Formats: sequence, C-alpha cells, structure tokens
Amino acid sequence: MLEKNYYNVGEDTCSINVIHEKAINKAKKEMLNDETYMELAETFKLFGNPTRLKIMSLLSVEDLCVCDMSEILDMSQSAVSHQLRTLRSKNLVKYVKEGKQARYSLADRHVTQLLQIGIEHVLE
Repeated sequence: MLEKNYYNVGEDTCSINVIHEKAINKAKKEMLNDETYMELAETFKLFGNPTRLKIMSLLSVEDLCVCDMSEILDMSQSAVSHQLRTLRSKNLVKYVKEGKQARYSLADRHVTQLLQIGIEHVLE
C-alpha cells in the first residue's frame, strides 16, 4: 500500500482565517535578528555551486591539498584555489600549512553535517 504524501496534496492555504496566538508568540520568540538570517543566506549560497559541493564532499572524506583536489576534479589549481578562498570566507573550510603545501579540511563537524544532511535529502 502506498503512503499518501499529505504535505503535497490539495490546497496549500488555510480555508479559514484563525490566528493561533500561542504558536505565533512561540515562533516569534525563536526568530533571530535580520543580520543573522542574512549571514545564513550567504552561507547557504555557497552550497549552491556544484564545484564547491564537490570540494566539500572530497574534504568530508580526506584532508587534501590543492594539487590533490585539482587532480581529482580535473580542474586547474587556480580554479580550485578560487573556490577554496570563497569557502574559507564563510569559515566552511580551513587549511594547515605543511612545508610548502596547504592541506585543506572542512572547518568543523557542522559543515560535515550540513553536507551529509543535504546529500541524504537529495537521495531520498
């Protein structure tokens, strides 16, 4: 038996206008300031680029240098470096210098979780 998806069936607006003050007050109390939402939107924009997603996906498996990522992605080191600078600007990736090389990794577990959750959602 197929399960109905009630969230995507029928009219998507209320048939009656009832204000639920308790729910409204609770939701309003949890809202963040506009600046925080702007920063969040800017961060999520970075997830909107397939190349950056590939880079983050690679870094979720292994810390890599630009040379390695360039080889894997069949891209110039300059192009990979440009994407890494963009990701660094929002603290999504970080690097450690090892001699003459810079080894990149995801900034923290939150970035890994965001990436994993997004992949799981798309594959559902």
